[in-house]
Amino acid sequence: MQHAAPMRIALAVFVGWLAPVCVAAQGDSPAGLAVTPFVNISGAPAEDWIGAGIAETIAATFEGRSSVRSFRRERVQEALRTLAAPGTAADSNSRMVEVGRTVGARWVVGGAYQRLGDRMRITARLVDVPTGAVTASTVVDGAVDDLFVLQDRVAGDLFTGAGLGAGPEEAAPASQAASRPVDDADLAEGSFQPTRPFRRPQSDAAGARPAAARPTPARRARSDDANRPAGTAVPRPAATAEPSPAGVAGFETARVAPGFIDGPPPPIAPEVIRRDEQRRATLRAVEQPEGIRLDGQLDERVYYTVPAITGFIQQAPDEGAPATEKTEAWILFDADNIYVAARVWDSAPPSQWVANEMRRDTRQLRQNDTFAVILDTFYDRRNAVAFYTNPLGAIADFQITNEGNPNSDWNPVWDVRAGRFEGGWTVEMEIPFKSLRYRPGPSQIWGVQLRRNVRRKNEWNYITPLPISAGSGPGGIFRVSDAATLVGLDAPSGSRNLEVKPYGIGGVSTNLAASPPIRNAGDGNGGLDVKYGVTQNLTADFTVNTDFAQVEVDEQQVNLTRFNLFFPEKREFFLEGRGIFDFARGGFSGGFGGALRRTGGGFFGGGNAPTIFYSRRIGLQNGTVVPIVGGGRLTGKIGAFDVGALNIQTDDEVLADAEMTNFTVVRLKRDILRRSSLGAIFTNRSLSLMGDGSSQSYGADATFSFYENVSLLGYVARTQVPDPGRRGNDLSYQGRFDYGGDRYGFQAEHLLVEKNFIPEVGFLRRDNFRRSYARARFSPRPRALANIRQFRLEGSYDYVETADLGTVETRQSQLGFSTELENSDRFGVSLAENYEFLHGEFTPGPDDVAFPVGGYRFFDVEATWSPGTQRRLNGTFSVLAGDYFDGSIRTVGFRQGRMEVTQRLSLEPSFSVNWIDSPHGSFRTDLIVSRVNWTFTPRMFFSGLIQYNSSSNTVSNNLRLRWEYSPGSELFVVYTEDRETDPLRPDRFSDLRNRGFVVKMNRLFRF
Repeated sequence: MQHAAPMRIALAVFVGWLAPVCVAAQGDSPAGLAVTPFVNISGAPAEDWIGAGIAETIAATFEGRSSVRSFRRERVQEALRTLAAPGTAADSNSRMVEVGRTVGARWVVGGAYQRLGDRMRITARLVDVPTGAVTASTVVDGAVDDLFVLQDRVAGDLFTGAGLGAGPEEAAPASQAASRPVDDADLAEGSFQPTRPFRRPQSDAAGARPAAARPTPARRARSDDANRPAGTAVPRPAATAEPSPAGVAGFETARVAPGFIDGPPPPIAPEVIRRDEQRRATLRAVEQPEGIRLDGQLDERVYYTVPAITGFIQQAPDEGAPATEKTEAWILFDADNIYVAARVWDSAPPSQWVANEMRRDTRQLRQNDTFAVILDTFYDRRNAVAFYTNPLGAIADFQITNEGNPNSDWNPVWDVRAGRFEGGWTVEMEIPFKSLRYRPGPSQIWGVQLRRNVRRKNEWNYITPLPISAGSGPGGIFRVSDAATLVGLDAPSGSRNLEVKPYGIGGVSTNLAASPPIRNAGDGNGGLDVKYGVTQNLTADFTVNTDFAQVEVDEQQVNLTRFNLFFPEKREFFLEGRGIFDFARGGFSGGFGGALRRTGGGFFGGGNAPTIFYSRRIGLQNGTVVPIVGGGRLTGKIGAFDVGALNIQTDDEVLADAEMTNFTVVRLKRDILRRSSLGAIFTNRSLSLMGDGSSQSYGADATFSFYENVSLLGYVARTQVPDPGRRGNDLSYQGRFDYGGDRYGFQAEHLLVEKNFIPEVGFLRRDNFRRSYARARFSPRPRALANIRQFRLEGSYDYVETADLGTVETRQSQLGFSTELENSDRFGVSLAENYEFLHGEFTPGPDDVAFPVGGYRFFDVEATWSPGTQRRLNGTFSVLAGDYFDGSIRTVGFRQGRMEVTQRLSLEPSFSVNWIDSPHGSFRTDLIVSRVNWTFTPRMFFSGLIQYNSSSNTVSNNLRLRWEYSPGSELFVVYTEDRETDPLRPDRFSDLRNRGFVVKMNRLFRF
């Protein structure tokens, strides 16, 4: 043993001498290069040869210009098959490193290629196997005809990046290839997208890239932390320093070109999801030729053989954190339908789930536990359609336009079933391709977002990370630009889809207000609507003898203002694609809407920009229905353009003093940059209400979205009427800036509407005014207060003067503070200092109470309480007190109320009681509205609406049974009644004004 120490010293000396000799010997042997298969993103089998050519060019370049030896393709593919494991894409860094170690390579090359028409993009990277680091990378764009030159560029860039010398003479640096100027032809063809800035990712010793995400605020303690084992850390995503995909300084520099993926490369089968450093995702749809049995049970074999889409991410309350409840999803398709299924795990018993609504598209349904899918079928990153349901299998859908402006009245044909299992609930959706509009071509690339909300926790989860400033809660669904990408869909052509929908209607009616009075008059009618797919993404609608009988009446409103009230469109013909005709409307801004009672516009909440096209101007005049002879419209997308054209012919109507009139509307909007657009609109009314002849409106608008929360909006418009006395002073324009961060927000706007600006196919709340408006917000999320989710402190200043004389007409300063609790209850208080100038007598109530001409300065305060919408009784209670011109006002109200009696029976009460005292007289206005709903199934319900309005001394009711007996086909049974009444003593009376009983039935035929 005394010789052990000298032996160890001698062995160390020998090893020290031998090591450099071995290293030198190793350096003399050729280094190995393995080239993994390049991914064919386009998915067309006929283009697989391109990947083989790229790989051979790279291997030949390295072998021909250095001592590098490349491994045979068969050996690399065998290594890939041996190492196949779920959860890792074939061309991921970690898999490439494993391949390199298996075959004994020093370097591994991998990448992907995309072809669209005559354009080609190739991406590649060279990974150093010993360290796992990306040694070189390149992105090359060009024409398919120059494919060999592009291959040489890729090989040369990687060769140079490996430090082995200059590449082939014809190879240009990747930076030059990627930074080629984008000309108008490129954008018009939709065939080119400039590359994003590239950052070499840091790698760990195993060669795997670390996960990255947006930096998120520190997580505050939450009530459900008590359920975590002691010492268990809450997983949090790491921050990243990678440049934003938006480009330099956050400004988007190009829109998404069709055929190119805005996100990570597609997952390789059998995987169905792949993420990048920002945790953006690309999902893969899986073909299921035999379809699925729509029963909500998830018992087909596909759910056990195809991996689930998982890894949902919180948007609220803890931005960027993993979802607290597990969700598994699948996206499947066959020749006719796309299927979206989910297994929604929930740790709470079903008695604690929020599932209390089955009626289609109701406001309350949005506040249930839901699972939703959003499809950006044109992959323009700004428009989409959404489908969602709850544990009861309710049906809900809507369209999204320009990342906002939801159209919940859009009702496409689709179906859904929900089920239960031991740990939660399940969903199966069946969405026919015929119900969707998308670009031509069999291999589709769509945008997709999956959302799951846990309402009792007020938690909202998405498959991709969304900033909480995008609208914490349901508002995040509008951020289409941050959605995932969906590949693998082989959609049918569908260019000649044809839908025919005839209807029949009959009933009896009484109208004692008519002259002469009508009693129990019978009537019947019929008509036809036709929808034809001109192309996959362009649809023509035709209507003959259109039925615009309203089976659902408008809810009345209390109007103590000098301005017009706006009622939403409810007629089916105008609803689909309605967002295309929207003018000067930006996307959804989640930063505002909490503390201030109204969004600008003075004491009355008016002063908003005019609506250039308001479809209720067609077929309605002076409150009377005007028959529509027929017409048509064309809506859809052509390349980067949204297109909308409408032409309607109305008949004459004596009661409305209406003559035969033709209405024309044309709307064009072009997508630019990534989330921005430019547009124009033209409207024409063949018979003006302002003189003999026609009237027109025309304008141009622009919306821009930069960074994460900055947006700009502007428009300029003009009108023209035949009255010579109303020529000139017919201009309107607006400019608006919004910053909608989560903690801070700011909005500034300037709006002009001149006195002769008269959009006769539009809506104008007030005229002849110039408005300047500013609003600021501070909305922290206190970490130390476990029960408080967010405070909001907001202030605004509104200044309105007449456009022609510059007289101050409205001036209002507002200050508001609100608190949102973790359970989504809200409390708020707002103070307002008002000034109004009356140019003429103002009569808000009875004719004997009139406020004279002059200026009035007054002050008021309002307090509100809104229980969370998941509660059995929810809505907004409000109390307002203060001055009203030179008098006083007291108001008690309850709006958007709902009381759950059972899962099938609910009441929706609301009321507003106003007491006004003034030197000119005193009066009281009461409006009581109550709706009773009984839901038989998600496709069949009864609704009764009862309204009392003391201003007009009327009581009205609308009782309606709606049954969608087949998807897209409906039966309505409706009874309406309107009475002039005073239910209070001593003047109690009740006289019938009108009533009607109607049965309406339509049937959808799809070819």
